[in-house]
Amino acid sequence: MNRGWQRFGRLGSRALRWTLALLFLLLCLAVSAYAFTYMYRYHGPQDFMSAKFVLSGLDVPAHFMGAGLALLLAPLQLSGSIRRYVPRLHRLSGGLYTAGVLIGGLGGLSLSTHATGGAASGIAFALLAVLWMGVTGIGIRHAIAGDLALHRRWMIRSIALTASAITLRLTLGIGQGVLHLPFVPVYIFAAWSCWTVNLALSELWLHWPSIRAKWLSPRPLSRVGVGVGHG
Repeated sequence: MNRGWQRFGRLGSRALRWTLALLFLLLCLAVSAYAFTYMYRYHGPQDFMSAKFVLSGLDVPAHFMGAGLALLLAPLQLSGSIRRYVPRLHRLSGGLYTAGVLIGGLGGLSLSTHATGGAASGIAFALLAVLWMGVTGIGIRHAIAGDLALHRRWMIRSIALTASAITLRLTLGIGQGVLHLPFVPVYIFAAWSCWTVNLALSELWLHWPSIRAKWLSPRPLSRVGVGVGHG
């Protein structure tokens, strides 16, 4: 009976992982496609964000193209099968991913100086850009040093920050499309939550095995009363 439940649990866990992986892949493809086509879309005269972007010069295409490339390659970098069976592809896509982070991060850092919402959102995007490039750099340094375990952990954090592009748009969609809240407060909230929430979830994912083991480990019995005489 216990074996049957354990097998059912393993199958359920595997199905959940595949479902989440497929959802992540689809979201990466959708948002990266949006990033690649943004410069070629029609922007009406009422689109004040697009007007700001036009004034930013090369920062916009650098950020959108670099971040879009990193997001497109993120599922490939997470694939254990690619890493094990096609290591050359993993290293090639990793190099392109790193280039995308660098270009997108520098463009994003420049764009943060005149972000919608002022300093409240600009500081959030600046911190995101610096952390994104820094965390990715640490991951690459561990790969060069041959410490692949630490390399994977830091690249998971990097991909969590890359996926902030997804979380940002989901937050804006819920805040405006579902809750019909004013744009600027939602945008400021999204600017902070899109990467802090992702980082928190990545840390939970990385530390989950030890957390789970601690929860499932048998606790010692209470020793209350030991050494106390009974009359």
